[in-house]
Amino acid sequence: MSTNIRTLTIFYDTRISHKEIPLFRGAVVNSLGDNANVLFHNHTEGDTHRYSYPLIQYKSINGKAAITCVEEGADIIGQFLSRASEPLFIGDREVLLEVSRIFPETTAICISDTFTSYRLQHWLPLNSHNYEQYKNTDSLIERIQILENVLAGNILSFLTGVGIHLEERFDLKITDINHQGLFTYKGVELMAFDIAFKANIALPSYIGIGKSASIGNGMLTKE
Repeated sequence: MSTNIRTLTIFYDTRISHKEIPLFRGAVVNSLGDNANVLFHNHTEGDTHRYSYPLIQYKSINGKAAITCVEEGADIIGQFLSRASEPLFIGDREVLLEVSRIFPETTAICISDTFTSYRLQHWLPLNSHNYEQYKNTDSLIERIQILENVLAGNILSFLTGVGIHLEERFDLKITDINHQGLFTYKGVELMAFDIAFKANIALPSYIGIGKSASIGNGMLTKE
């Protein structure tokens, strides 16, 4: 049995670095003003945070701005697309976004007998608790197991966030750690990973997995 998930990724010609993604989100939200749907910024009245899975996600793909919309997010993105002729300010840089490509995808979320190969870019798996566990583990195999457990939990959180509850267990294995390094976000030092993994579950392209998925972290692509 499978459940379909709709995603829509909009690619722009405007160059943007990873660190500019929060500014990109701010520019989009500012362009919409008070009429911005909560899904564009995930803040509710009184400036409290919407803690559900982000249905509109801002990204840098191949060094250029992009927006991935999931389910209801795809239904309301027209609110922003209708203002395409208006310039935005990403920080102090004025840009006019031009769409280069639109990629709609419907994914049947299901567990299969075969494994699909994926990549995750700038994935943030470690919090204060499991970072200490990871750092104090000398065995590479055990470190991979820690990351695999976190990844499985992140995927389940995504599925729960879009209303899918699996009746079967899926399997995954990390096949490569392409890069890992520290970076600072909001004054907090975090460890980011670029990894390759295989899983016997179908997942949509370009969705965010894990922490800070709304601003380009943990972007999933299929090999």
